[in-house]
Amino acid sequence: MKIVIACEFAGLPLKKAVLAHLLEQGHDVTDVGQKTEDEKVLYPQAASNLARKIQSGEFEKGILICGTGAGVSIVANKFKGVYAVACESIFTAQGIPIINNANVLVMGNNVVGPKNACAMVDKFLANSFALGESPERKVFLTGMLNDVKRIEDENFK
Repeated sequence: MKIVIACEFAGLPLKKAVLAHLLEQGHDVTDVGQKTEDEKVLYPQAASNLARKIQSGEFEKGILICGTGAGVSIVANKFKGVYAVACESIFTAQGIPIINNANVLVMGNNVVGPKNACAMVDKFLANSFALGESPERKVFLTGMLNDVKRIEDENFK
């Protein structure tokens, strides 16, 4: 899978662990955030870099990391079609693509440890919108997603 990843300076340690995990699994990963300790990429830039890649359709899923997960989530969600959710649990990371059509998993370096982060990434990447849901639930979730898209159209000018 082609994945885009980014972090700002506070997320670098966790990003390094997640990136190594993804590469070990054979994913095609592009890093558009801070790469070394010598840089100082701030959260608005890291999140914007990643969100543009998702928005363009070049990448299906992204992983975004900062200190808490909050700042990059706020910025990434300013881009139409980008659904970034900050997660602290494997359960949530598994559910966000299924229920919310989330295409960006967000984590905080100061919140999630590397082992948990890698497990969250695995669950996030293994799932897609309405996967495993009953036909009735798929109709419901599709309706909710259409409502989200309508709200985007009304509010992203």
